Amino acid sequence: MQINLSGAGAREFNFDGLVGPTHNYSGLSFGNIASSNNQGVVANPKLAALQGLDKMKALHDQGFAQGVFAPHERPNIAALRALGFAGSDAQVIAVAAKHAPAIFNSACSASSMWTANAATVSPSANTADGRVHFTAANLNNKFHRAMEHPQTSRLLRAMFPDAHFFAHHDALANCPAFGDEGAANHTRFCAGYGKRGVELFVYGAQGFDNTKPAPKRFPARQTLEASQAVARLHGLDDAHVVYAQQHPDVIDAGIFHNDVIAVGNGDVLFCHEQAFLEQANVIAQLQQKQGANFIAVVVPASAVSVADAVSSYLFNSQLLSQSDGSMMLLVPSECKTNARVWHYLQTLTEGGTTPIKKVLVMDLRESMRNGGGPACLRLRVELNAAEAAAVNSGVLMTPALYTTLTNWVKQHYRDRMAETDLCDPQLLNESRSALDSLTQILQLGSVYPFQLA
Repeated sequence: MQINLSGAGAREFNFDGLVGPTHNYSGLSFGNIASSNNQGVVANPKLAALQGLDKMKALHDQGFAQGVFAPHERPNIAALRALGFAGSDAQVIAVAAKHAPAIFNSACSASSMWTANAATVSPSANTADGRVHFTAANLNNKFHRAMEHPQTSRLLRAMFPDAHFFAHHDALANCPAFGDEGAANHTRFCAGYGKRGVELFVYGAQGFDNTKPAPKRFPARQTLEASQAVARLHGLDDAHVVYAQQHPDVIDAGIFHNDVIAVGNGDVLFCHEQAFLEQANVIAQLQQKQGANFIAVVVPASAVSVADAVSSYLFNSQLLSQSDGSMMLLVPSECKTNARVWHYLQTLTEGGTTPIKKVLVMDLRESMRNGGGPACLRLRVELNAAEAAAVNSGVLMTPALYTTLTNWVKQHYRDRMAETDLCDPQLLNESRSALDSLTQILQLGSVYPFQLA
């Protein structure tokens, strides 16, 4: 099967989160097994950022459209001040670290690097007003993530500034019933980029009806009500939307977002057989709304268990359309070291009947240890030619930008970050100096609180 996804001058851009200078393993994300298991491990911010840049460059070199999403400022001094910590910045750090270490570690979280959680994006081909719509995710299930959306919104507006082409929505109401985790629980299917398609919103539970199925061990971070609200804000037609519940049992097994158990692109859904509650019905809806060319590549538990999916992040991969119409799966190196997963991938691509014909393995160890793989690191934005021309060109990957950012990381980042290092007031100064330089490199203007003061 040949899949043409390049119609009408439209392309999919992947905007990867650039790992920040305070990359660390504080184990803050209950329900994310990798994050919890690596709590307290010494991290390497320099290596983490370079690994991410290498992934961006590898995809750019293969002809994929690639952009860069800047990190957030950490420690988040403004968040600490809002909780009553006062004095100079150094005093705020010292007092918070001593008297409220859990809160302080949250203010130092590096999780904003996973831009799949930054926002939900609907392309202009799907929206009522013909603009690309962005809704920043409130991420209200975790304090260390709930503080992200104001900065995310500033960055998105600096990256996509033209109101003629782009519509920006603030995060949803900050309450559990509207828990929103962004594109990590959202996938768009289409017969071709630039063409109208179907948007799949995946939720973990219903916010206003606790009689419905829900996970028992770990929280359901996304609600149906939040997904419906985003669809309304984006002006989506119900005929081109599918709502699906993630299986509660896989959430309890450590699949905290849909993108850890399923990924889609074009007319193809690649998922585990236990990804969704009432999965046969979900697939039937997608086939009915997307059309006869829709394909569901369902991986059986007999080949890859849910535990294998959690440890390897097989489904937290990028499914990308190649120039010959086939698809490539970019997977973390952990997929190759898991014998069952690697055997399945070899079977899938060697003589298989699906459009997935190639596997690209990338080393993202630093991100994986913190609980995020290739798909977590990127925000997908589908743009036609006019919209792409309206994007802030400073954030688009080029060989020159890759070299500049590599040198920037080597100049500003530490190669060791333990929890005790986070309370070093010099780290804040180093981070601000790095971010101030980065805004000039990426042509973002003043987007950080310390620049706006």
